[in-house]
Amino acid sequence: MGGPPSSGAPWGVAPSPRPSPARGEGVHAQPAPEDPKQAAAQRAQARDEAAQRDPEPSLARRFGQIGVLGWLIVLPTLAGLWLGHRLDRWLGSGITLAAALLMAGAGLGLWLALRWMHEQ
Repeated sequence: MGGPPSSGAPWGVAPSPRPSPARGEGVHAQPAPEDPKQAAAQRAQARDEAAQRDPEPSLARRFGQIGVLGWLIVLPTLAGLWLGHRLDRWLGSGITLAAALLMAGAGLGLWLALRWMHEQ
């Protein structure tokens, strides 16, 4: 049968068609200026342009998001506690179901919060 491919690459590894660009090189790469002040000015200009393209949300919006996350976690937790308490009183089982449904409600609330964050 045969040995490794003639390109010198080990079995199962395809040779790269072209070398990868060095650090700092890419589609938007500009030649590095000699002057550190000019480099700092270019970085500041790039940050300003990025801020204009994608502005930071307002403080009120951030507080609203925190509030939504809080209620997404608290409401299922309290609902589980309430339902567990009612079932414990009806069945006379101490705090067993209240504790179990409290944890289930907290888990549900955290899952809902994570899902909401990934949608944002």
